[in-house]
Amino acid sequence: MIQENFKDLFQQEIRNNPIVREVDRAQRRELRRSLLILIPFVAFLLVSVWQHHQLLQHGYRLEQLRQEQSRALEVNRHLRLEIDTLRAAARIERIAAEQLRLVPPSADQTTVIERQEPTRERTN
Repeated sequence: MIQENFKDLFQQEIRNNPIVREVDRAQRRELRRSLLILIPFVAFLLVSVWQHHQLLQHGYRLEQLRQEQSRALEVNRHLRLEIDTLRAAARIERIAAEQLRLVPPSADQTTVIERQEPTRERTN
């Protein structure tokens, strides 16, 4: 009998019924109003940050292209100088004489051919 009394004292009946919350319409309305104000602001902010990022990227690319152009102009200048050096008549004569063992022709070995302009014939 004592055990039954103790069981009744310490054993409580627990109800696990789900708690149903009522929808607070005023709070929901305020949340919608806040979202309607906040969403365009966040969208504007994101577009602004994206544009700034794109501007920086284009600036970096433009600077990279300018550096490439300056390097290309330097290489071009160097190559033109090398072409002029290689085309020098004195250099060609020296190579012909030293490496190829060529000699200038004598006066009786040369023939000068004069270029004549073609004459126009009249057609009547």
